Amino acid sequence: MTLAAKEKLLKDSQKTLNEIYDMLYSAKSISLQELQSDKTALIMVDLINGFTREGALQSARVESILKEVVKLQQESIDKGFEILAFADSHSEASPEFESYPVHCLMGTSEAEVVTELQQAGGYQLIHKNSTNGFLEEEFQKWLSERQIIDTFIIVGDCTDICIQQFAVTLKCWFNKENKKARVLVPIDLVETYDLGSHNGDLVQLMALYNMIINGVEVVRNISLDIQE
Repeated sequence: MTLAAKEKLLKDSQKTLNEIYDMLYSAKSISLQELQSDKTALIMVDLINGFTREGALQSARVESILKEVVKLQQESIDKGFEILAFADSHSEASPEFESYPVHCLMGTSEAEVVTELQQAGGYQLIHKNSTNGFLEEEFQKWLSERQIIDTFIIVGDCTDICIQQFAVTLKCWFNKENKKARVLVPIDLVETYDLGSHNGDLVQLMALYNMIINGVEVVRNISLDIQE
């Protein structure tokens, strides 16, 4: 890439990023009350110690969404939604460590769901050995046994990695099956991390946009019928 091409890219990108930002942050909100209890599932991705409070990939950004996720979890229990929690859980031989620092080793506290979610309960736990929970056989079994479910609320981290991969793969699977499904990602309940050139704000923006162009329904937030 020449210097001129670089300058043109940066100039053009500023306008594009501005348009994407405005589009995302004017996204609609939806109410939990409009979703059918027997057809809706809450999927909580990697809200574990290794991404919130300890280890090489700990992120304060991710920890910041926990309080609101727990509110949604509790309301989902009251509504009778199916609830799943994915937890990164790797063996020491995981090839993923060629791309990321060693993290969330099986049997360690890093691989455990955070205390707040454990206390709220009501979920089925699925351990995953890759960034894409859709690939886990246990999830495939869970999905095949719940064919009535056609609405999925996906929350957690990281927006540009595990959330994006799972949401897009899930939507593509339903497309392949010629089945309509709502795959919902609330902006306020997904997060990523800052590390070097991995600018959290930028990759969050682009991941949300990429999900939209792949058919995922990105919403501002999900309003709850909770009395503070």
